[in-house]
Amino acid sequence: MQKKSFLQNLIFTAAMAFVMVYAMVCYNIAIDKGGMNNEIFLIAFHEIPIMWPIAIILEMFVFEKLAIKLAFRFINPEKDNPFFITLGISSMIVCLMCPTMSLIATLLFAHPGSQVIAIWLQKLTLNFPMALCWQVFFAGPGVRNFFRLFEKKTK
Repeated sequence: MQKKSFLQNLIFTAAMAFVMVYAMVCYNIAIDKGGMNNEIFLIAFHEIPIMWPIAIILEMFVFEKLAIKLAFRFINPEKDNPFFITLGISSMIVCLMCPTMSLIATLLFAHPGSQVIAIWLQKLTLNFPMALCWQVFFAGPGVRNFFRLFEKKTK
């Protein structure tokens, strides 16, 4: 695992957070509207200025080190394949970020009233499988491959 500078980590985290937040906002709007349509891709940009910075701050300053610590409870960074290290850390980040971001979205956008816990649990139940699959199969590999291409071009 290559060490990154603070700036590199910030840029990577911002890119990953944008891809994750945008997809999850689109997903939640589609659920609320009863299905997906092209308009949702534009509507999602109304929540991005709120949710994207929150995700960056949570990832960088609250959950990143904890996710690594949790992943390294079942993965040995000196022995295990880098693919499994990345998968473990990514999975732990989703395990921490998804409940938190779902709660924040519930409080900010769902107008839950006295049903905060029930609505949050429903959102979490719907969001977690999507967030994990999106991170592991699409967002994670896509953003990492983009940054690898950029690193190769600058060398």
